[in-house]
Amino acid sequence: MEFIEKTGRTVDEAITEALIELGATRDDVEIEVVDEGSKGFLGLFGTKIAKVRVSKKITAEAIAKQFLSEVFDAMQIEVIIDTQLQSDGLDINLQGDQMGILIGKRGQTLDALQYLVSLVVNKSEEGYVRVRLDAENYRERRKETLENLANNLAKKVRNTRKRVVLEPMNPYERRIIHSTLQGNPYVKTQSEGEEPYRKVVILPQSKEKKHIKTQ
Repeated sequence: MEFIEKTGRTVDEAITEALIELGATRDDVEIEVVDEGSKGFLGLFGTKIAKVRVSKKITAEAIAKQFLSEVFDAMQIEVIIDTQLQSDGLDINLQGDQMGILIGKRGQTLDALQYLVSLVVNKSEEGYVRVRLDAENYRERRKETLENLANNLAKKVRNTRKRVVLEPMNPYERRIIHSTLQGNPYVKTQSEGEEPYRKVVILPQSKEKKHIKTQ
């Protein structure tokens, strides 16, 4: 772990100098007091300065930010990285002028980045940290698109009594389709095929059968 050493008339003064240089708060760092110092005789003679060793804590947020920053620097893309550690995982939101490149077709690039960040973060963490990576609210917009698609296709299947096969989707997007149509009394959903080409199928449902879903 990299650290810096600072001195001061008191331990607090030395710590303050270190925090200013690191651009951090006390909660962000580990502090080791190397020498507490002393005032000396009458506070004038034999005074010994205090010395501290300060290093930034290695957190899931710091690891994720450093990894993504290195990736974006290599891609020569300017990206604002906002991280928030929640009780159920780490939320990361990206902002910038070239988000289309990072999102990719149907979010495939974003999913790949999320997977890589998760690997890097959990390599150093004792417990598992769930990583959720988004770019300018793409996930929510994609969710709304899939919900509308599911409802429209369900109407088509109800009217034609013919099954509809959707394009291959990742598990998260398939769950959105299944969940959206879970309570629909006229259609049922199931997944077919093997990853990464697994697809959702919407089928007509007889009135006697209950809706089921398979992820």
